Amino acid sequence: MRRPHPRLLAPAAVLLLATACGTEHADPTGAGAAVPAPRATVTDPAVDGVRITSVALPTASPSPSASLGSVHADRLPGDSGISAAYQVSNDGDEAMTYSVIFAFTTDTGAVMGNKKVTVSGVAAGGSRNGTVDLGVLAPGASPVTRVKIEQVTKVPADEAPAETGACPASGLRLWADDGDAAMGLRVVGLHLENCGKRDYALDGYPRLSLLDENRAPVDGIRIRHGGAAIASGTGFDDPPAPLTLKPGETALSGLVWRNTTLAGTAVNVPYVRVVAKPGARPVTVTPELDLGTTGELGVGAWQRADR
Repeated sequence: MRRPHPRLLAPAAVLLLATACGTEHADPTGAGAAVPAPRATVTDPAVDGVRITSVALPTASPSPSASLGSVHADRLPGDSGISAAYQVSNDGDEAMTYSVIFAFTTDTGAVMGNKKVTVSGVAAGGSRNGTVDLGVLAPGASPVTRVKIEQVTKVPADEAPAETGACPASGLRLWADDGDAAMGLRVVGLHLENCGKRDYALDGYPRLSLLDENRAPVDGIRIRHGGAAIASGTGFDDPPAPLTLKPGETALSGLVWRNTTLAGTAVNVPYVRVVAKPGARPVTVTPELDLGTTGELGVGAWQRADR
């Protein structure tokens, strides 16, 4: 069962009112040529450096009674007819890679779809612009009229996960999957691919550093070796054993925890810095650990992924 992605950062709504069909509208001159969709400027504050600057209003015609920024238009079945332009600004002192989840909702707040965008290597003091489009909804779906920034995570660009794209200079890719959840038990896989040209030897457990939303260390959590330290049957129970990854091969480890909350304050850990073995380049992943009040996290030994 796929684990729903937790939402640990406080959502900040950015209201973009629009109803429309398609991505362009008819030429008002009647010449038949398509013209760009109009865009409404948005002035809502940024969310952790990310803001929506405008929203496309395809095939929309103003209504005399509409409030500022709101339009009414016909809609084709299943067509969301809405996209948003955004800007990512880095006011820090190092290059960062951002992951942003945009939620497309109805007027009542029902989420009709999410889009995740990764913006890599935004330089210190720099910014990057882009556009996110929901695409086509299922026929009969409720119309999307709003867009909001649901979540922002960011990591130092030189520690960003690299599941795809060019092979990092280290010759290794490391990333976390979406994980599984059942009855309060969480399991997230850590994947390590040798995308370089040399063999890579492993023998042991990944080294972990738990970080809060400001990427400061989280204290008081015991990291236990082996998934069985938390629950049996997770697939990460075996003790460490030497293995060598040839180019193109992948190893697998796992994070295992429960989200039980009893007495005390629940602990959430959005970031985990992972070092595959001593001396390896650190990679910061975002499994968003909802550890409850358990105070512990299990980590499995590296094992061959295709065994």
